Amino acid sequence: MQFGITFEKLLLIGLIAALLIGPERLPRYAESVAKLARRAGEFLRDTKTRVRDEMGPDIDDVDWRKLDPRQYDPRRIIRDALFEDDTAPGPAQAEAVVAEPTVKPVRIPRVRPEFSLASPPPFDPEAT
Repeated sequence: MQFGITFEKLLLIGLIAALLIGPERLPRYAESVAKLARRAGEFLRDTKTRVRDEMGPDIDDVDWRKLDPRQYDPRRIIRDALFEDDTAPGPAQAEAVVAEPTVKPVRIPRVRPEFSLASPPPFDPEAT
């Protein structure tokens, strides 16, 4: 069962509801609960057929488990993105890379400005 509700708990809730409602009104309430369950089932069936009609026959071919966001681990996504080799040449680029001389780019170190009370960081009123 979901949410930690076991059969025993449901039975206890039903018994308390039967005592509170009373034997005279219990059949009427049971009938209304049955109607509610029937209407909910009809609503779900109508929704499924409507989605199938609007999305077309391709909706049956979709593997919904692959689109479930709960299967993705954010740590794995970030790790794959960080260690992905974007500079690796593809088959079409392999000849161009071999033909060019191998020169490493020179990295110029960035100088970070020091901010103080005399020289505060720049402020953009439109950015806030």
